[in-house]
Amino acid sequence: MRALRRAMLTMLRRTMPAVLALAVTACAAGDPEVAERTDVFEASIAQLQAAMESGATTSREITRQYLDRIEAYDRRGPALNAMISLNAEALAEAEALDRERAESGPRGPLHGIPVVVKDNYDMVGLPTTAGSIALAQWYPPDDAFQVAKLKAAGAVIVGKTNMHELAYGIETISSLGGQTRNPYDPQRNPGGSSGGTGAAVAASFAVAGMGSDTCGSIRIPSFHHALVGLRGTRGLSSRDGIIPLALTQDMGGPMARSVADLAIMLDATVGPDPADETTRLGAGQIPSTYTAFLQAGGWEGVRIGTLDFQLGTAPADRPVRDVIEQALAAMTGEGAAVVALELPGLAELLDGASLERREFKSQLADYLSTPGTPVKSIDDILDRGLYHEALESRYRLSAEAPGLDDPGYLDVVARRDVVRRDVLAVMAELEIDAIAYPTIRSTARLIGVPQPGTNCVLSSVSGLPAIVVPAGYAEDGMPVGLELLGPVWSEGELIRLAFAFEQLTHHRRPPATTPSLLRVDVGPSVHTATGAEHVPPVDTPISARARFDWIPASGTLRYDASVYGVLDEEVLFMHLHRGVAGEVGPVSVLLSGSGDASVSGIVALTSEQRVAFEAGALYFDVHTRGHLAGAVRAQINPLVTPGTVPGD
Repeated sequence: MRALRRAMLTMLRRTMPAVLALAVTACAAGDPEVAERTDVFEASIAQLQAAMESGATTSREITRQYLDRIEAYDRRGPALNAMISLNAEALAEAEALDRERAESGPRGPLHGIPVVVKDNYDMVGLPTTAGSIALAQWYPPDDAFQVAKLKAAGAVIVGKTNMHELAYGIETISSLGGQTRNPYDPQRNPGGSSGGTGAAVAASFAVAGMGSDTCGSIRIPSFHHALVGLRGTRGLSSRDGIIPLALTQDMGGPMARSVADLAIMLDATVGPDPADETTRLGAGQIPSTYTAFLQAGGWEGVRIGTLDFQLGTAPADRPVRDVIEQALAAMTGEGAAVVALELPGLAELLDGASLERREFKSQLADYLSTPGTPVKSIDDILDRGLYHEALESRYRLSAEAPGLDDPGYLDVVARRDVVRRDVLAVMAELEIDAIAYPTIRSTARLIGVPQPGTNCVLSSVSGLPAIVVPAGYAEDGMPVGLELLGPVWSEGELIRLAFAFEQLTHHRRPPATTPSLLRVDVGPSVHTATGAEHVPPVDTPISARARFDWIPASGTLRYDASVYGVLDEEVLFMHLHRGVAGEVGPVSVLLSGSGDASVSGIVALTSEQRVAFEAGALYFDVHTRGHLAGAVRAQINPLVTPGTVPGD
């Protein structure tokens, strides 16, 4: 057994070469226990395993912390609404795994590791609702194949995540779960349909999670949350026990905060399943471990292809395209070659090639034929009004769609073979290792605003694997993901490329709205505003004193400001402007109106304002009747720096 532990730790050191030990941190000031605890915030599988192996923590303690984070941030704080149900037995299961570790050692790298699963995966003991009130009382008789594999690996499933209802959309809104919010900006959507898993993993509600992808539903939330997500080759993993949307495209798979964690999750969930005949295609194609591909560097000789229509040609596509072009430049700077590909007619072939609308009705009905399900068809759901209004038009179109023997359906299926053949041919001819593009050509939109620009179709209809890795942040401060598509069964090579890019760039940073619960809260920032700091300087006896408190959990800035040396009625405005020291910039936040010489309040920062705040590019100023352009000014020093949390 000692040999098993040594072997596992050797593997973990390979997956996280920089640091194995997870820092132990003190509880926030004011905690009467002031006990030292291992912090789960942004922790990796390797770090948590090392901490459990050393005795610094236990699976029960780790699971408790994740449940505490869900309590603090899912219904309170930024109210992400990522979780749809919690496993009441999670702590007991974690405790049992702790006993097993002590008695016989860990089963492997997932032993005692808390994860979440999307609520279209069957799981004994919890309802499988797919976000639909029609299935609120549906308790399946057994686990989905991949859920069973996770349990066998020793993972603790802390709960199930919200999703776009019945997986039919990319904004994650459902009649049972409501609207999930993006932790990078709670006013925006999290992508979908696996948006609950994306938000939960990004906010450290678990180490990693499972999603499903019919046309981007793993990859789009990964893009929007600075996560790593993989859609595998058709047949890599079983769909048994996952509520279908379109079985010719459906794939289940992992989402994680790092490529190493994704590789470990992938190892645990792939493989043959007699209940899903497509998994026979994977015979001889799956390596003993995907962690063997976690190799940094090696860019010399790598050839990356691009398709201009996927990069985006409209002005609205430019912010995301800029980030992707910077990512490509980082690769070429290390010796890779970027090759512009020409595939005439590919964009037209992809248009209308996704088959959700045609397959959904009959394949959902097949799943609902299981004894005990409360509804039996999409017509049943529509007739009873058991759906969210945002889904009505899609449901009705699917209910009216012709059957799978319709010539139009068969024509689309045949068109997919052409897409696959043409893409593989040009990749082989030009020796392309992967095709690179943004998963979606715009950052997460405000809740209620349609989300445009998806590039989901190429991987989904060709059956070729694709991985998403954090590529950086657009000018609005929101994450952007780089998608890499490879030939059939190239998951290992895609993991190698994604890991090399991750280690080269280190773009992942946690959302500010869900910081560590164990570290000290941000203290106040107090500034004295004078005319000397104004641009140009102002000779005036007027001064001001302003205090700012950053509240990461809600993404808000609390302020308290007073002006001295001038009558109240002389004060016109107090503002926060956008601009670095020594420069003038536009008004960003109005703090007070005319006649207010003393003001306090709280303001929610947009993602763009938060970017400026973290960069030290907001300044406080006071405008008076005698000095319309501004009498006094103070640059607001950032209370946190990008990629850190309070207490770092």
